[in-house]
Amino acid sequence: MATHPSSSIQRAREALASRLRELRLDSGLSARELAAACGWHESKCSRIQSGKQALTDSDIAAWSAACGAGEQTVAELITINRQLDSAYVEWQRMQRGGLKRLQEAVLPLWEQTETFRIYEPGVVPGFFQTQGYASALLDRIAEFFSIPGDGEEAAMARLERQRLLYSGVHRFGVVIEEAVLRARIGGPEIMAGQLGHLLDVMALPSVSLSIVPFTADRSIWPVEGFWILDDEQVVIETVSAKITVEQAGELDLYRRTFAELSAMAVTGAEARRLITTAIATL
Repeated sequence: MATHPSSSIQRAREALASRLRELRLDSGLSARELAAACGWHESKCSRIQSGKQALTDSDIAAWSAACGAGEQTVAELITINRQLDSAYVEWQRMQRGGLKRLQEAVLPLWEQTETFRIYEPGVVPGFFQTQGYASALLDRIAEFFSIPGDGEEAAMARLERQRLLYSGVHRFGVVIEEAVLRARIGGPEIMAGQLGHLLDVMALPSVSLSIVPFTADRSIWPVEGFWILDDEQVVIETVSAKITVEQAGELDLYRRTFAELSAMAVTGAEARRLITTAIATL
């Protein structure tokens, strides 16, 4: 099972903190002496060494200078810290410019990605959403996070990405849970249209859509939704944040998780049967 992404980032923060502690020990400074050299309270050193203190570039530079570290070491530590900062981005921070801008911001990354492997346990992936479904979902997100209403424009921006399905360049391997078909977002009419659209997109040559049925003998339980992009990074959306994973070990965990989920899923006629049955229940 993939570890929770925020846990993996915390471990990476702790690894950086360990590097800084080693610098201090190698320099022969006590935590109190280092704090005095940096002009900090000693408790800040303790928080930094435990991985509980968010670090700025100046914090790392001051710590490194006090320990006599070279410029190359300082630059490496600052780079690691910046990668950590960009790996965990709170939604409230990302949504300040509105939902439409948030949808547009990811488009360059999607355009650069050739192979998508997507797992979603609860919602239809954005590439497959109808305008009605996307509007209902984004309107609720705007309400939940108290974002000024631009759900309709955000939905149009989300739909604009769907041209990638027809480009001939991008490939989409998608696994969803059967629960996605049953979760009524936007009401029966919108949901019926969305499910009908799934039947259309699964016929595209660029798309491989499979569904884990309720009746599957599970080798792995439902996990958080995640997108593997060209085997280079994994993007996860939690309730509070967007998380990017790039560490080799973490990437391998998500690849293995996707493979196990795919093995439990049905495709082709059986997947279409699950969709049409869900439509009938509406």
